[in-house]
Amino acid sequence: MSHPIFGEVIHAYTRAQAIEDGFLVDVSATAREAGIRYPVALTRAAFERCVAVPPHIQAQDESGRLWDVLWMCRTFMARITGDRGKFQLYVRNHNRPRLTRSDLVTLKAICGPGDTAAPVITIMLPHED
Repeated sequence: MSHPIFGEVIHAYTRAQAIEDGFLVDVSATAREAGIRYPVALTRAAFERCVAVPPHIQAQDESGRLWDVLWMCRTFMARITGDRGKFQLYVRNHNRPRLTRSDLVTLKAICGPGDTAAPVITIMLPHED
């Protein structure tokens, strides 16, 4: 693969490789159920913060937490005009009484070209690229 200005590509790290290596978590099947038509992946850090259930946390499961992330992302993406932005949701990573508010977490969603140049969505923590 060559670029007219920059020349030959020395190395490219693909989205597929990042998923295989565990840096991205592919959640496309659940995203389709939530009404998102593009493939979706979360960075490992976003997955651990918002989807993975910490040890000893009661009344939480990964499928419900993932659904919350994807539904909030879908709702957010339907309202924006650009290809990226931030959205928020509450994530409970504690066993405090139910009346105690969960933690408000900000996530960033970016829609851009994937390995084949078709659109993909990546959900990450705000400081990640």
